[in-house]
Amino acid sequence: MTITAGDVSVATNGNIRWTGTGAGDGPYTVLELHRYLQDLADQAAASGDDLIDITSGNPSERSTDNIITLNSPYNIDDTMAEHLYDGSISQAGGDTLYSGLVVVGSVYSVTTVLQVVQDNALYDTDTPFWDTGINADSAANILTRMLIKTRDTAADIDGKRIRVTAREMGDTYAEFSVTMGLGNSVAAIFTNQDLNNQTLTATISGWTTISNVEGYQTIDLNNGDGAQPYYSQWNRATYTINQLYERAKWLTRRGTTSTLYGIDGELFRGITHQITYTAQTGSSYFTELDTLTWTTGEGIILADSESETDGGQTGTVWIQLTKGVAPLTAVTITDEHAVSATTGTITTRSLSPVFLGTSTGSAIIGAYGVGIEALDLGKNDLVFDLSNTLRTPPNNVTFYVYSVAVDDYVLLAPEDGAGGLDYDQMTLNGALTGGTVTSVVVNGSIPADTPTSGTIRIELDTGIYRKISYNSWSGSTFAIDSTSFVDPNDAANGNNVFITYIDKVATSTTESFQTKYSSARTLFLRVRDGGASPIKSFETTGSLTDAGGSSTAIRTPDI
Repeated sequence: MTITAGDVSVATNGNIRWTGTGAGDGPYTVLELHRYLQDLADQAAASGDDLIDITSGNPSERSTDNIITLNSPYNIDDTMAEHLYDGSISQAGGDTLYSGLVVVGSVYSVTTVLQVVQDNALYDTDTPFWDTGINADSAANILTRMLIKTRDTAADIDGKRIRVTAREMGDTYAEFSVTMGLGNSVAAIFTNQDLNNQTLTATISGWTTISNVEGYQTIDLNNGDGAQPYYSQWNRATYTINQLYERAKWLTRRGTTSTLYGIDGELFRGITHQITYTAQTGSSYFTELDTLTWTTGEGIILADSESETDGGQTGTVWIQLTKGVAPLTAVTITDEHAVSATTGTITTRSLSPVFLGTSTGSAIIGAYGVGIEALDLGKNDLVFDLSNTLRTPPNNVTFYVYSVAVDDYVLLAPEDGAGGLDYDQMTLNGALTGGTVTSVVVNGSIPADTPTSGTIRIELDTGIYRKISYNSWSGSTFAIDSTSFVDPNDAANGNNVFITYIDKVATSTTESFQTKYSSARTLFLRVRDGGASPIKSFETTGSLTDAGGSSTAIRTPDI
């Protein structure tokens, strides 16, 4: 294609600018710009808005068809660059460079808008000039071609590094990092339909109870491994594990206004590097979400082993690299609060296209360091802690009680083998008589499928079964808040104790509890309401299996 008169103007000061008033309208290759300038330069006299002719200095030089140099004072601006492709333009003696970017591959949605991340920011905002792609060549699997400014005022922009991303809801996510230069540089992007992300975006936006605790923390999955470190703890609330995955995509989609760890969701990727350190500033610690800097780059602190409590002068910090390159060993790193340390071992961590990990539709395969609340995980979910160790959750199951009414009292407890309530599921090992009792010890071991926190009922000497909340349990001991068991609330050694899995006035039409599955168990259910709209007492049993379980209340009016 030949540049059409009226599309481009050349001023006497060397400014080459896009006017776009000609019939061609471009875009044009860098070679076509060179040919156009040379054609003007061999004219006897300048004409129109192209003030260049045989008396002018040589405007441009061609090293190859894809490498063009503009001789001073000739120059293009950012707008002119948007109308060029297939090569690079160097000007101002090499102080300014527009590099050629070619993106190859395939995308599932024709409305996909690729984004270019440069220097920890979007190149040309959320609505870039290339839209769904310009200068494409489907026969060559080329999605788009353009120029990207990579050097300005004699300084490379983030070392000429860029990242091309595709983050469209309903499609798989993809990214490709490339260092630009003269001529064309190639990025490869491939996306497909994401069958595990077909919920309407407007629907996902309403899942606001899904939440995350950011920063270094430990989570005990109750699988025998003990508490292990992660940089997040996602809570899926009432949603499924796949809906958590969809929410993660929504938070980091193209056009999002959400932030994660203080980072624009469109730029959030997860942990890229783990850095051990020594000689940290005394009596201090790195602040999570601060920018950590060193001579060759910077990153956001996603987690620090000191967890914002001074733990000495050695530790480990986990970052998302945002600019430059990772530090080398024995380099000084400093956060925004002037806390510094010396680097030790630097470990590069692999990224997942979706920072949370991969969904199978019914289970999550977590990305490095991503933690999820223990009871939100099932037996098929997999997570990797900050030591990159695979952690397999136990089979956490849920038992539901359906068709109750608000203000019904719901009691769900162990069944005695004959269809009734198992009052003597356990017995006390030691009397409860003090004014500040903080533990309840039973004979034998507490059942392995007992929820990590909940309620028990203890037989008092008066014959009343008192409801007591416990915070945790281990072996034969329930840990409780300080409670008075002074007479008449005392309980003798050997009195009955049983677990109540649900023991409350209903606040919705469905009540439930979660626990770690150990073996099949039969549960006893009692629902009563003797208030303004009384019902007959309802009793039934239900089975808790490795898939969970449920019972449905029948509310018969007592009139």
